[in-house]
Amino acid sequence: MKGVINFDPKSLKTPVYIMDESLLKKNLETLKYVIDKTGCKILLAQKAFSMFSVYPLIGKFLQGTTASSLYEAKLGREEMEGEVHIFSPAYKEEEMGEILSLCDHIVFNSFSQWGRYKDMVKESSRNISCGIRINPEYSEIDTDLYNPCFNGSRMGVTLDQFKPEELEEIDGLHFHTMCEQNSDVLKRTLEVVDKKFGQYMAGMKWVNFGGGHHITRADYNLDTLIECILFIKNKYQVEVYLEPGEAVALNTGFLAARVLDTLHNGMDLAILDTSAACHMPDVLEMPYRPEVIGAGKPGEYAYTYRLGGPTCLSGDIIGDYSFQEPLKPGDVLVFCDMGHYTMVKNNTFNGMGLPSIALWSQEKGTQIIKEFGYEDFKMRLS
Repeated sequence: MKGVINFDPKSLKTPVYIMDESLLKKNLETLKYVIDKTGCKILLAQKAFSMFSVYPLIGKFLQGTTASSLYEAKLGREEMEGEVHIFSPAYKEEEMGEILSLCDHIVFNSFSQWGRYKDMVKESSRNISCGIRINPEYSEIDTDLYNPCFNGSRMGVTLDQFKPEELEEIDGLHFHTMCEQNSDVLKRTLEVVDKKFGQYMAGMKWVNFGGGHHITRADYNLDTLIECILFIKNKYQVEVYLEPGEAVALNTGFLAARVLDTLHNGMDLAILDTSAACHMPDVLEMPYRPEVIGAGKPGEYAYTYRLGGPTCLSGDIIGDYSFQEPLKPGDVLVFCDMGHYTMVKNNTFNGMGLPSIALWSQEKGTQIIKEFGYEDFKMRLS
């Protein structure tokens, strides 16, 4: 990806997210390959990527969407054809009626939640399939912030808390234990899930492998994923679902920003019109260092800068990068892999404006899909 973009960033008002439709389609074709090889169903996890202007394209390849809230469920139902699934650690009673009107699958985080709402499910005029999220107490994620199986996690039912006597009218089991990982991790995870919960899978209609599968990454082993899906599908005669979010938008989006000023304090610094805290919060939360088109690691090229945002947060630092030429105000930098966990997590801290959203396609070039202004900041306050 380094140095290769289809759009002209200098022609755009910054900051702006740009989604490359051709790269998105490439990811979707990879996911469709897995679907065709296994007969599984793959859903877009909207928590990672909710650019609904491309939902019609995604819907041509995937079977629907999955939601973490009522609002995501509404977005999936309104903007993409196909199934709508939902999971939440706990549901609000006042929202359940609308959830029942929107969702095809509802996954409950506990048997107490299932007990609280099962009568509402039964009384619904829609044919809704319900499942229980299980916690196999096995994960290979090192950071607790992203690990659903760390000690004391609120996510899912552990084996010692499982209540098989309450499985009547439960159609499926759901587990989510991964984050940006390859299929070898899934294979080892399935061994634990199968050993602990296999006796309960036998009576189910479906098993949902959740998300965290980096299926569209260059080094991802598709053969092992296919093997894992077919193992569960054939052993228990169940339908298998996957819910990738990041894998749908991986390496398909960019964020263009302009240099506002340069200064020196022990090292060269550049202040941009984009913010890690506001526009790419995972840079601080994960943390990670996004790639910049044409830039290198510190010291790789002649001029090294620390890139930071214009907010008052001292730690609003994107990272250290080197360039072949000195940076100057007005220069445009393009950050890579800015499709997922950017638009869905951005914010207006410090009154920062939200980046515009653009789409590049071979047919239409670069189109500005949406722009934001002062009212988008003010409407969130009172």
